[in-house]
Amino acid sequence: MPASYQIDKARRLVISTASGFVTAADILAHQRQLLGDPDFDPTCSQIFYFTAVTGIDFSADDVRAVAATTIFSAYSRRAVVVTTDEQFGLVRMFKMIREEHGDYGIQVFRDPDEALRWAIPEEQAFSTTA
Repeated sequence: MPASYQIDKARRLVISTASGFVTAADILAHQRQLLGDPDFDPTCSQIFYFTAVTGIDFSADDVRAVAATTIFSAYSRRAVVVTTDEQFGLVRMFKMIREEHGDYGIQVFRDPDEALRWAIPEEQAFSTTA
């Protein structure tokens, strides 16, 4: 599957990774898979790595379809790490659409360390409780 995830309960973080050729259907399937996971908490933060993506097939309509609903809280911090200008533009479009729905916790990054620092509030970064 082009998108996979791990849930780090101690840091209240969903770590998602996309790889290979990715479509809107892949991202929607990823959302459904997370929703079905009993460990998923919509109030957690997320970091989504697009760093291993080799190609994408997303139209503007696809971005709108993915952004039409969210599985995360409007207060969740969601960092997306990209490597290309095309990825950056698509994520910015997604972010703008989600902001129209009151979701201001999405940021796009090129630096994975910066993204992780932003996604996890400092007091949670060193938490050892699950």
